[in-house]
Amino acid sequence: MDGADLVYAGIARQAELIRSETVSSRELVEACLARIDLLDTGINAFRVARGELSLAEADQADARTKAGEERPLLGVPVAIKDNVDMAGEVTTHGTRAHGGPATADAEVVARLRAAGAIPIGRTHLPELASWAFTESATYGMTRNPWSLDRTPGGSSGGSAAAVAAGMVGGALGSDGAGSIRIPAACCGLFGLKPQRDRIALRPFLEHWHGLSVLGPLTRTVADAALFLQATAGGEGGPPPPVPSFVEAAGTPPGPLRIAISLKAPVQGARVDERVKRPVHETADLLRSLGHTVTESNPDWGTIPNAVTVRYLCGIRDDAAEMAHPDRLERRTRGVARLGALIHPAVLERTRRAEAGQTARLNAIFGEHDVLMTPVLLQPPVEVGRWEGRGALATVIGLATTFAGAFTSPWNLTGQPAASVPAGLDADGVPQSVQLIGRPNDEATLLSLAAQLEAERPWAHLRPPLP
Repeated sequence: MDGADLVYAGIARQAELIRSETVSSRELVEACLARIDLLDTGINAFRVARGELSLAEADQADARTKAGEERPLLGVPVAIKDNVDMAGEVTTHGTRAHGGPATADAEVVARLRAAGAIPIGRTHLPELASWAFTESATYGMTRNPWSLDRTPGGSSGGSAAAVAAGMVGGALGSDGAGSIRIPAACCGLFGLKPQRDRIALRPFLEHWHGLSVLGPLTRTVADAALFLQATAGGEGGPPPPVPSFVEAAGTPPGPLRIAISLKAPVQGARVDERVKRPVHETADLLRSLGHTVTESNPDWGTIPNAVTVRYLCGIRDDAAEMAHPDRLERRTRGVARLGALIHPAVLERTRRAEAGQTARLNAIFGEHDVLMTPVLLQPPVEVGRWEGRGALATVIGLATTFAGAFTSPWNLTGQPAASVPAGLDADGVPQSVQLIGRPNDEATLLSLAAQLEAERPWAHLRPPLP
């Protein structure tokens, strides 16, 4: 197995290879670092690769393997989005407004380390994870490995680009309005937004007033299940499922009732025919597998407005917490000013209304087990589409022409949702669909997505790269 094949194998297979001593952790880390050196100048996925540190940790993992120690991700490298703390390292949040090094690992990083994973580097994001593209004045443009003139999405675009380009087998992302699912869709990956609090956010609590979660971007469903199994848990989180996430991904779902909706909840949003097509094609595949598929639209109500309030207030809060807020980009400061215009009573009313809005939206699950929608409003757009635009123009432009409309409601409700690859379009760019499950039901999403993967495999597809 050459270096590219090894990295493209995904984290579940990599863990098996290391466990059986077919491949050493050092060999795998060296293969990842070689791919980063070869490709990242043109893609710009990583802010920093932890070369020598990662190799030293790989040697330690190999010693543990030889000693018979077993951990689910022992010796497996993963990428960490650069808004998640790692002890002794700067967390930039995609901006030069950051402060000094973190004093401790975030809980998710501590859990990855406890599972044996090796954080190989920090991946790019837009300032304060604000946008559905990954571009900043400080760190430049991150590009889509499938088409370098297109965006990989955002805000976890660096993580998605790194996995799609075969620089690492899996990566950590965060999702406040679609920031895992959008880049996964742009880059042909499986991206899972877990149930709220499934993966602890500490040291950040109630980030973006309850919208934000952490989760994996991976090549396969099995990879995501293993990642989630290793990182789930923490004080105040939902109870773990029975069976486990890994078992769920390996268990057929049985006949399900699946609703499809192509109606965007955001007023004025335009849904491109090119993103409708994979939804219809996937619906036909699901019917052939014995599922009942019908068209049915959720009662969106005023959820887009409620999401916008929390998003703007969240950026306002994040901007104020930066060590050097004066160094933020003009557009980011503009979003923070919009958030400052929202009276605390408005935010409080929005939070109080969450239960009723969630119940109304989830009424669709009274007659259906899963909802399927597009992820994006159109295929991945060109990099720099919103370069030089102001805060309001960017917010409105993204929500009505590209991304966020179909993904953000499920951040408000907190329930799990996933971006599932659906092949390539005529331009060779990834297509996708979004699956949304009932609250706390990642298990059904993993099971159904794995069934789709078995019938319509995607992990063998690779961008046109060396």
